[in-house]
Amino acid sequence: MAVYALTGFSLVSLLSFGYLSWDWMKPSLVADVATDPMEKPLPPTFTRPPHIIFILTDDQGYHDIGYHGSDIQTPTLDRLAAEGVKLENYYIQPICTPSRSQLITGRYQIHTGLQHSIIRPRQPNCLPLDQVTLPQKLQEAGYSTHMVGKWHLGFYKKECLPTRRGFDTFLGSLTGNVDYYTYDNCDGPGVCGYDLHEGEDVAWDQSGKYSTFLYAQRVSKILASHSPKEPIFIYVAFQAVHTPLQSPKEYIYRYRSMGNVARRKYAAMVTCMDEAVKNITWALKKYGYYDNSVIVFSTDNGGQTFSGGSNWPLRGRKGTYWEGGVRGIGFVHSPLIKRKRRTSWALVHITDWYPTLVSLARGNLSNVQGLDGYDVWPAISEGKESPRTEILHNIDPLYNHAKYGSLEDGFGIWNTAVQASIRVGEWKLLTGDPGYSDWIPPQTLTNFPGSWWNLERLTDGLRKSMWLFNITADPYERYDLSEQRPDVVRTLLMRLVHYNRTAIPVRYPAENPRAHPDFNGGAWGPWASEDDGEEWEGGREPLKSRNKKKKKCKICKLRSFFRKLNTRLMSNRI
Repeated sequence: MAVYALTGFSLVSLLSFGYLSWDWMKPSLVADVATDPMEKPLPPTFTRPPHIIFILTDDQGYHDIGYHGSDIQTPTLDRLAAEGVKLENYYIQPICTPSRSQLITGRYQIHTGLQHSIIRPRQPNCLPLDQVTLPQKLQEAGYSTHMVGKWHLGFYKKECLPTRRGFDTFLGSLTGNVDYYTYDNCDGPGVCGYDLHEGEDVAWDQSGKYSTFLYAQRVSKILASHSPKEPIFIYVAFQAVHTPLQSPKEYIYRYRSMGNVARRKYAAMVTCMDEAVKNITWALKKYGYYDNSVIVFSTDNGGQTFSGGSNWPLRGRKGTYWEGGVRGIGFVHSPLIKRKRRTSWALVHITDWYPTLVSLARGNLSNVQGLDGYDVWPAISEGKESPRTEILHNIDPLYNHAKYGSLEDGFGIWNTAVQASIRVGEWKLLTGDPGYSDWIPPQTLTNFPGSWWNLERLTDGLRKSMWLFNITADPYERYDLSEQRPDVVRTLLMRLVHYNRTAIPVRYPAENPRAHPDFNGGAWGPWASEDDGEEWEGGREPLKSRNKKKKKCKICKLRSFFRKLNTRLMSNRI
């Protein structure tokens, strides 16, 4: 697949054109929507626990929503956000599993052992079984709980499955990415399997249905069969807009004028997802849930720029700790919000949804110890100050250590070779290798020579292992202040030390050959029994399934291409 984008421009050229100017984010794009003086009085405090719909999208970039000035059409999301509260100081994690684990547990990944990378299909690993999950707490509060979409929190044992972790029903995939129609997933050459599950069974009969449509239809079916008099929680984790880039043709046609093929397909997928959210909202109203509902919308990480996504004007991309990797799109839409139609700059992190939603559900948090999240509903609904003042983005001791980092560079407090990032107040500190660090302009600009990975980079990072930014004044991370403010650096390094003392060992076991889909009838699914340990060493070369013809995985070549491209990019990054 060809990858097109703006290249050949120096950073100075971009600045001269105003692409990184402070005026880029015009007030009309993110400012508060004016309140109508004739607006209805503030809603009364709700008397019944609200219905909760949590919508999580996959790899949607910060720039890829209409109200951030995107060229992609998202009328439903724009309207829901405009009528609710936009969260413009909202943070997520840079990749899939960490964001999902922190949403489900309310804990930083250093406190679940999932601080390194993602859970891979063949790893004997999953969300720790001793963690009480968000849906389990909602079940305790009397909620019916349902999950539709991507799990990606491990499945090697049945105890790890969504239906064992608090969800009454589940329809979706267990791994990180699948074909949108065939639901095939390849974890390397010849290691391919089907991944769509209904409850704890393989949903072979659903193959051929585009996942975004399938998931929206399932949500409507759940709402139609449930009583609005009883509280319900639905976690909708769309596969969209993760690769592979696949969309119904009628959506691609809308963007036929886009010269960038990847961006064109990606845009089509975003708009298709937007219409799916429209159908879910319509079902909430049709079946009598809407007036007592809370809809939360969140992305899971930054957009992948070489797969059509854009985080402009933020720095970095998916998989990095720059703002483009960790600042998310987020909003809350609800008739129950007291101060609607506004933009909130309250600091909010994805761990905050656990205590916030359990509190809304009138659940019991007194027996849950060690949460890293805060109840931010007063900040969202009433405009009060956020109780959160800092965010540990992560500490990953296993990630490749920065070549030029050292304990000496960290004032004897912290080894700056270790990948870590923290936000305290208006300050953000990064150590180690934060990931690919360029600003990537919107990829619709294709009339320039060269390849986008040749975009001139800042040279001040070639021998660095520590950066400090005032994110409030410099949200695009253009001015490193680590040398000018050593006092702030020391303070934030001490906070990293504090958090690191509370970290548990990393859970990242070796891949297990027993996980091969050919041992499971051609599908990905649990392979270990309750008595099996995580370090199972036995096994043999997988046998070909005798009962089912092996399917050809269409996305293996694509994934191989992306891995090679990513290797090339990483070798050239700061």
